[in-house]
Amino acid sequence: MRMMLPAMAGLVLGLFAVALGSAAAAPAGPVTVVMKTSKGDITLELYPDKAPITVANFLAYVDSKFYDGLIFHRVIKGFMIQGGGMRPDLAEKISKAPIKNESGNGLINARGSIAMARMEALDSATCQFYINHADNFSLDRMKYCVFGKVVAGLDVVDAIAAVPTSTQKGYDDVPREPVIIVSVRRAEAK
Repeated sequence: MRMMLPAMAGLVLGLFAVALGSAAAAPAGPVTVVMKTSKGDITLELYPDKAPITVANFLAYVDSKFYDGLIFHRVIKGFMIQGGGMRPDLAEKISKAPIKNESGNGLINARGSIAMARMEALDSATCQFYINHADNFSLDRMKYCVFGKVVAGLDVVDAIAAVPTSTQKGYDDVPREPVIIVSVRRAEAK
């Protein structure tokens, strides 16, 4: 047992050093991404200081070009527009594992904020997100995690929210004509 302690201590110190290195590599301030859609561009500012796990998760999807060609599959005017998980044929794209919920971080579900969609379980968010079309403060009480906001293109959010919807393949509030997420890229990576 004594022989294992120094090895364990070395392992723990090594993991600590890796964690510090990762933290040092994390962005110090807001990160800007541009979401190109079939209705126009939406520029988002993300806040890793408020929601580090959520922003890192979203950026991993962005950097792997996961969102390219997906749709806004749920649109409710005066509420929100949701996307990031389905193809135009409403087939769900396979996501990574769920992340820890970071709600209660000081960011709120106000008009133009971006937050993670999730199932009923708190720690069930994966790739899907929504952009609030109105102030939805009840979602704060329900612990939906906001991690950024629209800084340009709120008119595009309004245009997406205004599209006619219907029930398709068992899903409600689906745009009759697909609203495509053409690409999502970090602003500096244009």
